[in-house]
Formats: sequence, structure tokens, C-alpha cells
Amino acid sequence: MELLIDLLKAIVYGIVEGVTEWLPISSTGHMILLDEFMKMNVSEDFWNFFLVVIQLGAIMAVVLIYFRRIWPFNFNKQKGGLIKMDIMCLWGKILIACIPAAIVGVFLDDILEKYLYNAIVVALMLIIFGVGFIIVENRNKNTKARVNSLKELSIKDSLIIGFYQLIAAVFPGTSRSGATILGALSIGISRKVAAEFTFFLAIPVMFGASLLKLIKIGFDFALNEYLVLFFGMVTAFVVSVLVIRFLMSYIKKHDFKIFGYYRIFVGLIVLLYFFVLK
Repeated sequence: MELLIDLLKAIVYGIVEGVTEWLPISSTGHMILLDEFMKMNVSEDFWNFFLVVIQLGAIMAVVLIYFRRIWPFNFNKQKGGLIKMDIMCLWGKILIACIPAAIVGVFLDDILEKYLYNAIVVALMLIIFGVGFIIVENRNKNTKARVNSLKELSIKDSLIIGFYQLIAAVFPGTSRSGATILGALSIGISRKVAAEFTFFLAIPVMFGASLLKLIKIGFDFALNEYLVLFFGMVTAFVVSVLVIRFLMSYIKKHDFKIFGYYRIFVGLIVLLYFFVLK
């Protein structure tokens, strides 16, 4: 019975991860709230490992959906050679955008987690970037996007987006996808390109962050714990596939302001709960 309850909780966490990792609304903020009301009866090491595994499930959704657009090798040499240079160029831009957050993540991860991973920082960043989405979308309302395809992204654009991603790496609650999408929109990149570039950025960033945590934590868990991990990961993967497809369809006709309003609402809920009601 206890295992069944843990599996159900893992599914719920997987759903939340799959939704909040790709929508610009902060997976960290939602995980803090969910953990407050539906804690998993596990060790701290297993909990940290679980969060890594469901993130990996979410990443695999991007790999599945966009595989043809991110795989740089061509096994049919008669069709353009062994290497697809346009995709290699895209990966160059992705890696450039990853540099700022990667440097901070490698050297300051434990310090940032110790001093900034708290409810007040999460709530404030939810609200601040929520307001940012509303301001930027209002400013861009009657403005034509400067960049409308991934090929048009410059090295400078990639680096600017990378520094926005750095903000998310430093301040939990910012939302990695939220920061990078907002950064892209603020410099004239279309919603579609902003979202897709954010998805692709997640692959090296989240794989790298997950690898660091896995090295620290190890794999010494019981069979029932591996079942919990499996259910959480698969759920995050399936939900991520649905959410990514939904978001790309949604932004064809709508802007990101609804997510800004939602962020403000969640931020206020976090502040109300942790500093008034609790």
C-alpha cells in the first residue's frame, strides 16, 4: 500500500514537472508548493535524485519531438554529406548560450542552493518575471519580430539569451524557460523561435546539471525506489510531449501574457502561504 501511494505521488510530481518545465511558469516554484502539501516519505538523497530523473524524462521529450532538427549527422552521405552544417551551426549557438550558466553551475551550485533556494526568492522571481512578460509583450504588440527563424539567430543573440538563462541559474523561481523566452522576446526574437531555442537549450543545460547531481548522489537505492523513479520519469516524459506540442500551437495565435499573470498569482500564493498562513 505504501509503495502504491509513493507511485501515485511520483506520477503527480511527473505531471507537474512535465507541465512547468516547458511553460514559462517555474518548475521550482511549483515543486516547492507541491512538496509542502504532498511530501514524499523518502531520504534527502533520494528526493534530489528523483528530481533529476524526472527532469531527464522531460528532456527526452524534446529529443523525441525535435530529433530530426537537432541530430547533426547524416547517415546517407549522398544527401548532403556526413555532417549537417546548419544543425552544427545551431549547436554552436546553443553551446555559446550555455556558457554563462555552465560556469556558475559548476563553481557555485552548492552555494546558490544553500542561500537562495527559499520561498521568498522563488516568490519574488515569479512575480518580477511575470511582470516582465506583460511589459515586454505589451511593448512588442505592434512590432514585427527581428528574428523569425533559428538560422537568423546571431552569436550575439545567443549570448544575450545565455545571460538571461544565467539569471535563472542563480535565482530559483525565475524559470529557465521563462528567463530565456523573455530574454529572446526582449531583443526582437519571435515567440516561435524563442520557444524552440529554449527547448534546445534545455538539452545540454539539464543533462549537465543532472550529471553533476548524479555524480554527487550515486545510484544506491532499493528496487521499490527505482520503481518510483521510473513512474515519475515516464510521466514527466509523456506530459512534456503533450505540453511542448500545446505551447507551440498556442503561441501561433496568442502571446505569453497569460503566463505572466499566472506567475504573479503563484508568486503571491507562495508569499501568502509561507509568510502569512504558515
